[in-house]
Amino acid sequence: MTSAPREAETPLGPIGALLCRLAFLAICLPGPVLLAVAVTQDPPWSPTDFWGLLAGDVLMTIVGVGFGVFGLRLVTRSRRDARRLSTAGVAATAEILAVANHLGGEDPGLELHLRISGPGFATFEADTIRADDPALVPGALLAAVVDPVDRLFAIT
Repeated sequence: MTSAPREAETPLGPIGALLCRLAFLAICLPGPVLLAVAVTQDPPWSPTDFWGLLAGDVLMTIVGVGFGVFGLRLVTRSRRDARRLSTAGVAATAEILAVANHLGGEDPGLELHLRISGPGFATFEADTIRADDPALVPGALLAAVVDPVDRLFAIT
């Protein structure tokens, strides 16, 4: 059974990946540090202040660590996708079958329905979002790279 096609994450270079990892690590740290300070504070806080700070610090820890770990996993996935496509990827052609306006997210653009074909894998269809461009019309051909094993692809 073949997996569903998946578009590769936006590639990050080594410096970008390092800076992103440092930023996400910085997001993870304040909650646990403030939690440790609240618990070890001498003299102890009043019971009301202590429980309020403890609840706030636990919430900050959960949110910060959750967001930081999510970001770290995203950076790792981006680097892994780029390595896989550079080592196992084959050149392919992506034909635009349909174009629709995409209004979701921060940047509106075009949602493209593609038929991706090339040597070493069965033709498949996939969707992607691209910035608005008058050249992106049905029938247009785009260069792509595909990992034939699990149909990981990137439009180049």
